[in-house]
Amino acid sequence: MAEWYRRQGYEVVSRNWRCRSGEIDIIAERSGVLVICEVKTRASDRFGSPAHAVTVDKQRRLRRLAVAWMSEHAVRHVGLRFDVACVVGVGGACVVEVIEAAF
Repeated sequence: MAEWYRRQGYEVVSRNWRCRSGEIDIIAERSGVLVICEVKTRASDRFGSPAHAVTVDKQRRLRRLAVAWMSEHAVRHVGLRFDVACVVGVGGACVVEVIEAAF
């Protein structure tokens, strides 16, 4: 997924950043907008889109993690966006959909 952001002109700032409260899968930046991306992978879409796994509780956690990351890295006055990347399939047969500004 990080490569998808690079191809779109983003700088991937961090991958799999962790703190005691949780993890952010991808942090990317372009034109003063910081993107926090949650990656959800499923073998099939039999039970719906992987995006459905990003519950309201998960959204709240990601917002808190974003604040923690920004505080740790002294980042201020940037736009902030939360994306969800959905990966369905395995190996070379994957379908990738990135939902920008998902929440």
